[in-house]
Amino acid sequence: MKDLIAFLIILCACVWGTNICAAEPKPSWQSEWEKTVQGAKKEEKLSLYLYGGEGELSATAQLFQKKYPEIHVTTVTGRGSQLAPRIMAERRAGKFLVDVYIGGSTTPYEVLYRAKILDPVRDALILPEILDESKWWQGQHHYMDPENKYIFVFLGNVSQYLSYHTKSVDSGQLHSYWDLLQPKWKGKILSRDPKISGSQRIGLRMFYYTPELGAEFIRRLYGEMDITLSQDIRQATDWLARGKFAICFFCSEILKAKNQGLAVEELPTARWKESRAISSGNMGSVALPSQPPNPNAARLFVNWLLSREGQTAFQRAANTSTNSEESMRVDISKEMVRADIRRIDGVKYLLAERPEFMDMAPIYDLVSKALAQGKDGK
Repeated sequence: MKDLIAFLIILCACVWGTNICAAEPKPSWQSEWEKTVQGAKKEEKLSLYLYGGEGELSATAQLFQKKYPEIHVTTVTGRGSQLAPRIMAERRAGKFLVDVYIGGSTTPYEVLYRAKILDPVRDALILPEILDESKWWQGQHHYMDPENKYIFVFLGNVSQYLSYHTKSVDSGQLHSYWDLLQPKWKGKILSRDPKISGSQRIGLRMFYYTPELGAEFIRRLYGEMDITLSQDIRQATDWLARGKFAICFFCSEILKAKNQGLAVEELPTARWKESRAISSGNMGSVALPSQPPNPNAARLFVNWLLSREGQTAFQRAANTSTNSEESMRVDISKEMVRADIRRIDGVKYLLAERPEFMDMAPIYDLVSKALAQGKDGK
């Protein structure tokens, strides 16, 4: 009798445990994810405003479209200086047409964030693999806004700010940014205008906040070196390629020009004395404008983009013979990223988009005064 009772107790426990397991609800994130996917498919549309570049982001969007064929993806591409006024004009007209914005740092921070028209990216994250911050550089998510929730930085590219005319400069003789302030380079240096949108803003933040450089380097560069400013990207690269200038700060499309046989090259600063910086570049941050027309599709896309699958797909699309992008995720292969500018474990980098670095006002003031002093000194 005792054995029978014991058997019945064990049998009941097993049956009870089986029923509990069968009735156990799905993890909350999985239910939320499935709800988001179904909602996105019902919306059937997704509107992306993307930095144009060479079509890297558009190619990534096509991969998302392939994964979710029920959702029709439309893209509007351009530079931040083109997309920002378009978005603001649309909103003034009562039109809310953009679901997701992907670009650099200037437009999302200086325009969208300051206008208070962003929803938190942090609140849109669902997948555990994204929320697990150990999967990201330095074991954390990186945002460029002070609240750490509106503008997610998903790229951390080792920055290349200098290029040169190969027939005018022996790069082997340069070992520091300070070497560029030697008298022989006076009048031979070109710079993209710091006050227009572009990578020069990131570069100037790097110079300003790098302990070995700081305000003194910027003051001397723009105040003593008879530097020429250009607001035109192609003009600057053309002037450098023709040898009109020997060195260029913040010139663009140098590798593209080099592949066309022009006498230009990026200065290899990896072994220079100063600390190195990383940045989101022109396409490494994502933001969610408020009142999106397709909120579920927007949330679905952001989670896919920041997932291991999405970041791998993006790196594959974005790394070409003329371009290199490195994800902030540390759990994906970096073999496709150019070896000479790949982040190195153990090296300390300055992240140019940290919230405390985003205010450009003191830097603009410094550059303006330096340029004025330079003119007065002529």
